[in-house]
Amino acid sequence: MKKSSLLVSALAAVLLSSCMGEKETPTTFKTNEEQEAVNVKSKRVEARDVDQLVEFTANVEADVTNNIAPQQPVRIRKINTEVGRYVSKGDLLVELDDNSLVQLTTKLAQERMDFNRIEELYKIGGVAKSAYEQAKMALDIDERQYQNLMENTRLLAPTDGIVTARNYDAGDLYSGAQPVLVVEKITPVKILLDVNEQYYKSVKVGMPISNISIDAYPGETFEGRVSIIYPTINAATRTFQIEVQIPNLKQRVRPGMFARVTLNFGTANRVLVPDQAVVKQTGSGERFVYVISGGKAYHKTIELGRRLDAEYEILSGINAGDEVVVFGQTLLSDGRAVNVLQ
Repeated sequence: MKKSSLLVSALAAVLLSSCMGEKETPTTFKTNEEQEAVNVKSKRVEARDVDQLVEFTANVEADVTNNIAPQQPVRIRKINTEVGRYVSKGDLLVELDDNSLVQLTTKLAQERMDFNRIEELYKIGGVAKSAYEQAKMALDIDERQYQNLMENTRLLAPTDGIVTARNYDAGDLYSGAQPVLVVEKITPVKILLDVNEQYYKSVKVGMPISNISIDAYPGETFEGRVSIIYPTINAATRTFQIEVQIPNLKQRVRPGMFARVTLNFGTANRVLVPDQAVVKQTGSGERFVYVISGGKAYHKTIELGRRLDAEYEILSGINAGDEVVVFGQTLLSDGRAVNVLQ
């Protein structure tokens, strides 16, 4: 009787263990093929010619920058202008100590009188040719020195421009460390841009540019042209430099201002996709879309170009005629079955 009870108890324990084991078995996840189709909306993308506009940024620079300074240390007697003032070519900007000039002027007057007398004697054979040539050489040397002293005693504006720096006052001794004044020509101004190597054949000297914006003048645009194309490519950055000139007749654009220059490199045939089709990969800068093929959605990494209103220009990743998902991407995974809503 006891053996029978023990047998029944053992059998009950086995059955109970079996039932509990079945309940603890984990649920198996369905594959994409087994999951229900996701409802999505889609659009078939097309290609069309798109302007190839590329924006570059740089600081505005003066067309010419002149450092106004004498050739050697000298006492400054007078400065006739100030920072911010406009000067014209030939204006007297700085007057320096002229003691050396006065001395040379006296010496030169006497030399000219002596040379005129020697020249008259030479014409009638009263002076040897060597003496005549020696006197002429000495006069020429002093006249060149006089001209040099004049240029370094009365400093004139070499061009029209605006004074952008003053580093000395009247009475200071010019030391050579810095120029007395800096004059910058701002009609025109220029912008130096580093352009990607791929556009080298597309840029031409004289090419007009109608879309130049200056941060100091929001909402306005300025016009310019390509004035110089530098002939070499920077091997490290794979860029080449161009110079863009703005006429700046009203002198509103000043050196140091921040500029944005948009260059038009013609047109290219590009695929365009609706902006709602583009998804950003979490944790990276990668963009992708889902392309529908055979009733399933497939993840396609894309390279974006410019945004054009409610569309993006696609540089690579998909082709014209592809059907992309524009609604329902949050429930999708690569290869997931889809039901396209009309």
